[in-house]
Amino acid sequence: MVVKDEVAKIHGVAPMVAAISNEKRCEALKLVATRLEEKADEIFAENKKDLDAAAENGVADAIVKRLKFNEAKLKDVIAGIHQLISLSDPIGKVTLDRELDKDLRLTRVTCPIGVIGIIFEARPDALVQISSLCIRSGNCPVLKGGKETTYTNRILFDIIYNAVLEAGFPEGCMLQVEQHNEIDELLKCEGLVDLLIPRGSNKFVQYIMNNTRIPVMGHADGICHIYVDKAADLSKAVSIIVDAKIQYTAACNAVETLLIHKDVAQEFVPMLAKALKENGVKLMGTKEITDLLDKENDIYETISEDDFKEYLALMVSAKTVESVDEAVNFINKHGSHHTDSIVTEDEAAAARFLQLVDSAGVYHNCSTRFADGFRYGFGAEVGISTSKIHARGPVGLEGLVTYKYMLRGNGHIVDDYATGKKEFHFKDID
Repeated sequence: MVVKDEVAKIHGVAPMVAAISNEKRCEALKLVATRLEEKADEIFAENKKDLDAAAENGVADAIVKRLKFNEAKLKDVIAGIHQLISLSDPIGKVTLDRELDKDLRLTRVTCPIGVIGIIFEARPDALVQISSLCIRSGNCPVLKGGKETTYTNRILFDIIYNAVLEAGFPEGCMLQVEQHNEIDELLKCEGLVDLLIPRGSNKFVQYIMNNTRIPVMGHADGICHIYVDKAADLSKAVSIIVDAKIQYTAACNAVETLLIHKDVAQEFVPMLAKALKENGVKLMGTKEITDLLDKENDIYETISEDDFKEYLALMVSAKTVESVDEAVNFINKHGSHHTDSIVTEDEAAAARFLQLVDSAGVYHNCSTRFADGFRYGFGAEVGISTSKIHARGPVGLEGLVTYKYMLRGNGHIVDDYATGKKEFHFKDID
């Protein structure tokens, strides 16, 4: 495949896709959901090929968990599709309506971004979510999934693409690339691709950013923190931390670093260590943490703060802090600005944390695993953005549209205003 030629084709049909009605986009998604259900057995058979190959090649457990696509995953993505259908149309929303002068009216209207290249990890459900979001938002996706899910991604793409064609979408409205070298070809498609969204390791995302002139949106690491305040309900804190670590260990919103107020550390750390051990989690603590542990029975390792990282495994780092402000400063300095949570019954401490932590998601008394487009009611997400520009946090429909200004006049010319013949009166219309 010559990627640039194929991308040029999808770029050519993007305006037609952007003009497809809301009703037609919803009908296409309904058909996608139906076809996925009808072909479930075929999908599972292809996924087994990927799982068998992963076992043969010794693929890491964290990746295997992501690439598995079973009945539960299918049920979830179909529920996401129906949730997307239920949402209001993101296209054509008027966000500004202003009369500049008599018969001169300015509106700002939402519209699709156009062609979006998404390079994502070995998660077949991600392909369905991304495709569905692009269909609903009138965008044309160029999809590159992880090689570990080649067979599953291929059948999922074929089912979705054929369904949207059946629903009346133009040929070439979606594109799948499979070869690793095609990523570099895609990066050279400036002018044809409007946005790139990479999902993967920090090293991979940095590579994408440094080797393209196409705008890039996304996040690199998912180093999420939970701070246990001195006013925390400690049993609540244990439950939240365990969920944030084990509910889906390989996810980017799983907790990786715990900050524990020194005033509660002596009581809390043994409680936490017991719960983590029961769930097979190894506690990677600084010395002041591990000094509080049972040398015979707890599962732990003493490390320095320099060793804190994103594990994506049954391990979590921990250290003590002396205040909310120290926790905030640590998170802002060492975190990835993804999702961070405070556990406390002190509303003032919670408010300070929520205000000062500079992350896409900042939580109070709940698990970081809530950072998800489906759980936010977005239907799904194309990824998590830690950028402060355009979209931030789980990127759903609103993050996949931009806007244009439409100005309607009646023979108006700028010279009349520049010479004082006419004056603007700027009146916003309800």
